[in-house]
Amino acid sequence: MPSLPIDLIDDAARWVTIVASLAIAIGLARLLRLRRDLGGRARLLGWLLVALVSMFALLSLLVVLDDSRSLPWLQSAVRIGIAALNAVGAVALLSNFRALINLPTPGHVANEQRRLTLELATALQRYEMALRGSNVAIFTQDGCLRYTSVSKPLFGYPVEQVLGVTDTDLLGEARAQPLNLIKRESFTASAARKGETEVEENGIKRWYDIHIEPLRDLSGTTVGLTGAVVDVTERKENEQHLRLLMRELTHRSKNLLAVIQAMARQTARHAGSIDDFVEFFSARLQALSRSHDLLVQESWHGASLTDMVRSQLGHHLDSESAQVSIRGPNIFLKPEAAQNIGLALHELSTNAAKYGALSVPGGRVEISWARRMAEAGGGFELSWRESGGPPVKEPKARGFGSLVIERNLARGLDGTVELSFAATGVVCNVSVPEHHLTSER
Repeated sequence: MPSLPIDLIDDAARWVTIVASLAIAIGLARLLRLRRDLGGRARLLGWLLVALVSMFALLSLLVVLDDSRSLPWLQSAVRIGIAALNAVGAVALLSNFRALINLPTPGHVANEQRRLTLELATALQRYEMALRGSNVAIFTQDGCLRYTSVSKPLFGYPVEQVLGVTDTDLLGEARAQPLNLIKRESFTASAARKGETEVEENGIKRWYDIHIEPLRDLSGTTVGLTGAVVDVTERKENEQHLRLLMRELTHRSKNLLAVIQAMARQTARHAGSIDDFVEFFSARLQALSRSHDLLVQESWHGASLTDMVRSQLGHHLDSESAQVSIRGPNIFLKPEAAQNIGLALHELSTNAAKYGALSVPGGRVEISWARRMAEAGGGFELSWRESGGPPVKEPKARGFGSLVIERNLARGLDGTVELSFAATGVVCNVSVPEHHLTSER
């Protein structure tokens, strides 16, 4: 088999070198143009390599085209250029040698990527746990205001029911209108917006504070919305209760002044001396104060009847030879009823301590109450019954205590009061309507 001429093989090798060098130079140049995130040192070395490979391809091309060496100076110029590029490349390589040595290995990069992925997943899990444990829901919506993500149930609906739908789909046109207005305004203006909305969930009204921000893509164009929804129902209820308390405070202050004025006038009318007036009036003020202490503890929502009885007769209940027994279910009184019953219990206990069953060691007082059936109008009945005390006689004239019990209590509670002075002991039966009762806070 005849061998190929050596010149033909040499020319073929030169053309392969030219094409390969140009391909390498073009590939490196394209890589550097696409990877604009590379550092300055890497880009410098890359462009030096592109120039070196390109000059080497040019020299090989000149050798092929100028085989007769008719232009020796041209090849010499290319060789000088290659030498200069080699020198610059050597300097650049040596000056960046330590940085190149410190480049991470592929295995190290993979390990770091796994570590960062794990840290990111852990941080995301903590973030989701924190959101689930709070009253804040984070959401995103697209340009059509469809929910694309939500961190927890929203407006009483589970996450899977919220995704892919709008507020109108969830809440209906009327209830979603305030939300849609503020969200469209934020989307159109590409600016943050805040607002509040009221949503009815299973028949219960709830309030939400909403903060909305525009969601932008890499070019800065608003493509959707992101925001936070905070359940502020408790705050709104507290605000409403505070306003109620302010109105009640104004009303109660006027009422309290009227009660104190009447108390002072009636006490002065029945007191024999200034000392008696001071003693009786101070005791009644303290009884009124004890009732108000219970109401303040419950933010003026009401007071427990059991607590009211104990506050007025505590010194008789807590003694070693307790002469007072109480029995009855848990009943919660509205403020006005609590105040009137507290004053009546004080007058009854004061009269019993001076003249009745509590004035002798063997006397007894039984206080009991029970709820009335709904068929009978509801409410409750309270009974005060004395026994074992001195014989009782019907008083010739009614004092302030009797007026408080018979007249003021009946009028203040819209109920009935029966006060009898039986020989065996005083008996007082009080009937209180249902509208003076309330539920515990």
